[in-house]
Amino acid sequence: MRVVIAGGHGKIARLLERELTGRGATAVGLIRNLDHAAALRAAGALPVACDLERAGVEEVAGHLSGADAVVFAAGAGPGSGAARKDTVDRAAAVLLADAAQAAGVRRYLLVSSMGVDQPPAAGTDEVWAAYLAAKKAAEDDIRGRDLDATVLRPGRLTDDPPTGRITLAPHVPPGAVTRTDVARVLVALLQHPGTAGAVLELTDGDTPIADAVAAVDTP
Repeated sequence: MRVVIAGGHGKIARLLERELTGRGATAVGLIRNLDHAAALRAAGALPVACDLERAGVEEVAGHLSGADAVVFAAGAGPGSGAARKDTVDRAAAVLLADAAQAAGVRRYLLVSSMGVDQPPAAGTDEVWAAYLAAKKAAEDDIRGRDLDATVLRPGRLTDDPPTGRITLAPHVPPGAVTRTDVARVLVALLQHPGTAGAVLELTDGDTPIADAVAAVDTP
């Protein structure tokens, strides 16, 4: 399996790259800054320079040639303003979908966030509100396409050791989840094409990852 990951230098992306390559798959990470290439190679991934805020569909589609799936794990990151929440968390996800369709890659995993369905509470920071709005707009766009897409909405992310046990369903109570468990859930979703079309919230829980993903697989 060849998987192209947008936002290839992010924490979840690098964990995903390690998980994929450890299972014999090929992971390709799209990165804006080639200074990050060594970190991707250390994770076993193939780094490819591609700025999703500047690239066109044809360029990105070229990077997807031969891929079996794409994963959007990019984000504007801490310290970025509301404008970049839109250009990265929404527009780059849409660009990746355009490129996937142009390249004939049907499987698309979108890493989103819990909370996008709820209007921001009064007094919510405008940048956080922009982030949630951008993620929801990306979800709506991708779900409206002829793609085998799965939306994964993790809860609050932590760098704690993974437990391998999760709660995964269309709606789950708010909670936290380790980044490593998120990466492992993404791998499991790639192995279960019957999860296409699902929007799944994810937190720590009691169910082994393989069982939780199999339970929402609808072949």
